[in-house]
Amino acid sequence: MFTDAARKYLRFLYEPPARLFSTLGVSPNVVTVIGFLLMVGIAVVLAQGYLFVGGLLIIVAAIFDAVDGSLARMMGQTSRFGAFLDSTLDRYSEALIFLGLFIHLNTQNQPGSLILIYATVVGSLMVSYARARAEGIGVPLKDGLFTRFERVFLLVVGLLFNQLTIVLWLLAIFSNFTAFQRMYLVWRIIGKEGS
Repeated sequence: MFTDAARKYLRFLYEPPARLFSTLGVSPNVVTVIGFLLMVGIAVVLAQGYLFVGGLLIIVAAIFDAVDGSLARMMGQTSRFGAFLDSTLDRYSEALIFLGLFIHLNTQNQPGSLILIYATVVGSLMVSYARARAEGIGVPLKDGLFTRFERVFLLVVGLLFNQLTIVLWLLAIFSNFTAFQRMYLVWRIIGKEGS
């Protein structure tokens, strides 16, 4: 929903490191993998209960996540594999973050929050799958209330301001709402083909 606007106004954060990597001759795909490894570390931090620190590190990782695409354009190395790798590791990264939270909340004896994490992960995966499947049948689909940018932004707010339970409720509800919203949008476009 806000992803394109965010990238436009936050260029000053991710273009300087992209230029640095370009000067050093670092491949965009290498940057993508480094970003994923950073998310692995953040998941460990969250699992140990350092939620505020984890929130700050997710901000750093989110900026880093935008670097690879900008770097690829600067170096003229945009590729279908690069886009595929980035998207796939993004899904793993998001799942790792929630795994870290799951481990932490499990030690806090919060079964309700564990269910919310499960619902959020399912919704997040279905939002991504709905888009991928739609594009696989020839329907471009970027619309949706809660895309990855909104999910990450809201999660960071919850971690930094110690409002994780409320945020998990919002993520669980609106991630799944967005998946159904995308199904509806595809139906609006092609749903009457067989009728």
